[in-house]
Amino acid sequence: MQALNSRSEIELLVNTFYDKVKQDPLLAPLFAHVDWPHHLPVMYNFWASMLLGDRSYTGNPFQKHMPLPLTPMHFSRWLELFNQTVDENFTGAKAEEVKARAQSIATVFQFKLNLTP
Repeated sequence: MQALNSRSEIELLVNTFYDKVKQDPLLAPLFAHVDWPHHLPVMYNFWASMLLGDRSYTGNPFQKHMPLPLTPMHFSRWLELFNQTVDENFTGAKAEEVKARAQSIATVFQFKLNLTP
């Protein structure tokens, strides 16, 4: 286990997580259209901006998700795989922070998509 304090560790997190997503029966169909060589660096920048404050990410992640046929089950599975990936590979304050931020993002997205009761 290692800390989650550098860009290379964020890249490991993102790559490992999306390897799981690509194999997941529920989530993989949502990602079938993704241009991975483009998407992965965007995700590195997103999480590096969130955790390291490097401000490498620009964009609106919510807009990208609006047209997708998302359900609460998708968000639940996404969080399950994300947290599993973090727990299997990282420890420390930033590992806990990234899980809390992922939960917050999922909650906000579901609210904005009217997927919460």
